[in-house]
Amino acid sequence: MDGSTAELVATGPKVSEAPPSGGGGAAARLTPEELVAKAIAPVKKDFIRPPPARASTNDANDDASESKRAPSTLLKEKKSKKQLKRERRQEKKSAAYLCPEVARSGDASSCPYNDKCRFSHDVEAFKAQKPADLEGECPFFSAEGPCPYGLACRFAGTHKDVLSGEALTGRKKGSEMNGLKKDIQKLLWKNKMRFQKADAQLKLLGLLGKMNTKNKMPSDKEDCDQTLSNVSPTADKNGCSELACESSKQMESPATDNNGCSEVVYVSDNQMDHAPQPPAEDDTAHLASATDEIRPLKKAKSSVDENCDSVLENHEQSFSQSGNTTDCASTETDRCLKLHPREKKLIDFREKLYLAPLTTVGNLPFRRICKVLGADVTCGEMAMCTNLLQGQASEWALLRRHSSEDLFGVQICGAYPDTVTRTIELIDRECAVDFIDINMGCPIDIVVNKGAGSALLTKPMRMKGIIQAASSTVDRPITVKVRTGYLEGRNRIDALIEGIGQWGANAVTIHGRSRQQRYSKLADWEYIYQCARKAPDALQVLGNGDVFSYSDWNKHKSDCPQLSTCMIARGALIKPWIFTEIKEQRHWDISSGERLNILKDYARFGLEHWGSDAKGVETTRHFLLEWLSYTHRYIPVGLLDVVPQRLNWRPPSYFGRDDLETLMASDSAADWIRISEMLLGKVPADFTFAPKHKSNAYDRAENG
Repeated sequence: MDGSTAELVATGPKVSEAPPSGGGGAAARLTPEELVAKAIAPVKKDFIRPPPARASTNDANDDASESKRAPSTLLKEKKSKKQLKRERRQEKKSAAYLCPEVARSGDASSCPYNDKCRFSHDVEAFKAQKPADLEGECPFFSAEGPCPYGLACRFAGTHKDVLSGEALTGRKKGSEMNGLKKDIQKLLWKNKMRFQKADAQLKLLGLLGKMNTKNKMPSDKEDCDQTLSNVSPTADKNGCSELACESSKQMESPATDNNGCSEVVYVSDNQMDHAPQPPAEDDTAHLASATDEIRPLKKAKSSVDENCDSVLENHEQSFSQSGNTTDCASTETDRCLKLHPREKKLIDFREKLYLAPLTTVGNLPFRRICKVLGADVTCGEMAMCTNLLQGQASEWALLRRHSSEDLFGVQICGAYPDTVTRTIELIDRECAVDFIDINMGCPIDIVVNKGAGSALLTKPMRMKGIIQAASSTVDRPITVKVRTGYLEGRNRIDALIEGIGQWGANAVTIHGRSRQQRYSKLADWEYIYQCARKAPDALQVLGNGDVFSYSDWNKHKSDCPQLSTCMIARGALIKPWIFTEIKEQRHWDISSGERLNILKDYARFGLEHWGSDAKGVETTRHFLLEWLSYTHRYIPVGLLDVVPQRLNWRPPSYFGRDDLETLMASDSAADWIRISEMLLGKVPADFTFAPKHKSNAYDRAENG
């Protein structure tokens, strides 16, 4: 990798002719103050590029007519799921997919499945079609033991040790945590996982629907259920206790009304027999399954549950008779008891640099980069509760934690108290996390339309049920992330801030935009300050929105001392060294070479995380390109007439101080691919890339 990088930098990589949007000609004529007023970055005139020559109208019309004449050649036949599955199986049998066990050992007879293996065992055919090795050393070269990918590694030429199949497991245990165990995944697939603490708290709060007559439990369970559900809240406008009052006929249907508070309903035995399917592979299936209702629990009780319920009932009876608790020797007893709020663990977020949970780009390698550059708190990408409860491996991968993340949390998103509470109990039981964040501000349509994310801002009683049940189930701190409101101009968090603290949340992060705004306009920090001043002392308030320099950080902290800290999101995507700037209180005029070294570290961390085989290299390339779709918006400090850069500024077309800096400033995906080739080698044939998220673009309404 180093040799090709030096060669490309020395020869000067070609940059696409299309410059970043913003109008280089207009930027050259206006004063810096006028440019700032128009949200155009005031780049020094010496670096402004002339606007590129535009194609003539006739040429454009000719191109349009040609594209209309032959659109049929681009149409692809839509294939069924069975066809796609069959093609994937056949593809895995090809020489390009060598069995992992054979790749590690180099011996075709080492696979325990022999002829029944899904992958190819033809070592010679694999070597014949394998592309040339990448330049540089294997990312596992310095690790203990040999490379876990063996012959499949794209750096196999640098391997020196004897191949072994035991290296991968040891490395993962030492560096990464929170993996999904196979036995737990099977229980989730079959709906046999029990959620003792979550169900007990949901019943106490009246948030778990009664079972119908077809699925009745033993009589002792009914007695305990009656005891636990003595206190039932009255139904409100949001329907938080509506399910408990429905008839048995209504409970047989898996559908609930739009404001129903419970996602888990009890259905017939035939419906119970269908277990959730393994995780879908494409993003569309991921988002669709994220909002589906989870399957109901099986009616069969385990011996542990029976003991737990009986112990809890006996404990309550003895408490009412004698006025004090009895000494229970069983470990299941402790799991059924609610902790006093003063016994819960707390996290002090004050003055800590908090990297926000960032979808797609906020993956584990990126968080490692931010930790190296000074971040104190990190949080995993948002994971959907229903997907976690269904045992989807792709969703559980979002909970992974690196050993360098010393203060780490996970963020989950769900629409109903039972779904969120059971997910939190599962995470508390299976994962090593310091806090759990509940997302109540996601603006994505497919999430909001199912009642999760920002939709919860319109249902304060459901918010209350989720936070109360979640905070009562586990002893880990529960935090909440919200927006100012659902509709622009109708902020409502100031009216809920006191309740959020009383319901059991340890901290709340307020993004200074409404759901309707998405990422347009500037964040309303005055409203964040107003909420922070109204918050109870026990509730920590964190601000979020448009923090892009140490001066932004200092201003927010000085303007509102009640603010615990500021969460940094897109500012870290564009320049992850913002954490260094805040800690060192300076504007870092970082060079292109230093930025390239950060990208090299990301590529190395990505290969360690996703693998150094062909699939791992391309996965790393994909997420690197997603990140580069943000980093091109950074303008070096030495090129600006006004410092610091603002997050809403559009850069004009400009030259960098060297060819590499010019290449990094390009908004063309073709130039991002060239940068990836400097780090990960040539892209495969017919490779294309389009950014996944619109939050990396500039909003037209925001910039006039």
